[in-house]
Amino acid sequence: MRSIASAVVYGIFSVVGFCCALATAVYGAEVAASDDRLIQAIVPAWVFPLNPPSFSGIQTYDHIKPLHVPGSRVTYTEADLSDLFAAPDWFPAAHSPMPSVVAHGRAPDVFACGYCHTPAGQGRPENASLAGLPPPYIVQQLADFNSGARRSAWPGLYRPADRMIHAAKFVTADEVTAAAEYFSQQQLQSHVRVAEVLRVPRSRVVGWVYAAEPGGGDELLGKRLMEFTPDAARHENRDDGLQYIAYVPIGSLKRGRSVARFGEGGAPYACVSCHGDRLQGAGLIPRIAGRSPTYLLRQLLAFKTGARSGATGQPMLAVVSNLGINDMIAVAAYAASLQTTPVRRPGTPLAHSLPPAAFEKAHRVRNYCGGESG
Repeated sequence: MRSIASAVVYGIFSVVGFCCALATAVYGAEVAASDDRLIQAIVPAWVFPLNPPSFSGIQTYDHIKPLHVPGSRVTYTEADLSDLFAAPDWFPAAHSPMPSVVAHGRAPDVFACGYCHTPAGQGRPENASLAGLPPPYIVQQLADFNSGARRSAWPGLYRPADRMIHAAKFVTADEVTAAAEYFSQQQLQSHVRVAEVLRVPRSRVVGWVYAAEPGGGDELLGKRLMEFTPDAARHENRDDGLQYIAYVPIGSLKRGRSVARFGEGGAPYACVSCHGDRLQGAGLIPRIAGRSPTYLLRQLLAFKTGARSGATGQPMLAVVSNLGINDMIAVAAYAASLQTTPVRRPGTPLAHSLPPAAFEKAHRVRNYCGGESG
C-alpha cells in the first residue's frame, strides 16, 4: 500500500511539474510575442525593406554572361556575384590590398567582409560603411554581435544582419584585427543624396533597398525615409560606385540640424557633443556624417528598442529615449547630408535621377548634394 501511495504521489507531482513547465513555456512564448509586438510598434516595417520571397526552390546563377558596371574594366558573371566568399572588386585601384578575410572570408561560416561592406568599406544602405572607423570600435561591434549585445532592431528575419551575426560567431581574433585595421585605413566617401519631397516613385524591393517600379507612378512619402537605388541592375551587381538617393519629408534637414546641434526634440545631448561639430567622429566615437541615413535610422531604433545594448553604446540609450520617429528621420537625414560627395572615377556616370530627372522637377525636389555649412 505504501508503494502504491508513493507512486500516486510521485505521479501527481510529475503532472504538476509538467503543467508548471508547460505554463512557463507558454508564458515565455507569450512574453516574447508581446515583446515582438511592442518592437514592431516602435520599428516601422518600411525601415527594413524585405526582399520578396522566392518560390522557385534552389536558385541557379548564370556562369556565362559577362556583366559590367560603368567605369570598370572588370568582368563578373551572375554566379561570381553570388559568391559570399569572393568580394566583387569592380574598382581595385580605389583601395589598398585587401587582407584575406576581407577579400575571401573563410568558408563555410566567415563570409568575405568586402562582399557586403564592399572592398573599400563604403557599405550600402542595407549594411554599415566601415571605412575610416577606429579599429577598436570595429572590434567591439563584432564582439557585441557575437555576444548578442548588438542585434537588428527588426524582430523578424533580416538577412544582412543575420549574416553578420553568424560570421561574428566564427571569426578569429586575428581575422577581426586584420579587417579592422584594413577598413580603418580606407577613406569614407558618401554615396547618398538627400532630397526633401512630398511624393516618391512607387517602389519595389531589390537587394534589400527600394527601387522605382518599372511602370512608373508615384505615391505620398508621408512620414517615412526611403532610400532608393537609381539603377536596380547596378545595385544587384554590387557596383560600389553607385550613388543612392534618400527621400525625406520636407523640413527634415532643418529639424535634423536643430536636434543634432542643439539637442532639441527630447534628446538630452546634442549629437555634436560626442560625434564632433561636423559629426566626423571623435576618438573612438564613430563618424556619422555622410553615412546612409537608412542605416543611421536603424541604429537609432536599435538603441531605442534595446537591440543595441553594448557598453560603448550606453550613452545613446539616453539620447534616443525621448526621440520619436520623426526626429530620428530628421537627424539621420541631416547627418547623411553633411557630406554627399560621391565616389567618382574617370568615365563613371553618376545617376542623379530616379526615375528620370523629370520626376524630381515635377515634384520640386529640394536637393542637398553639396552638404551643409553647419
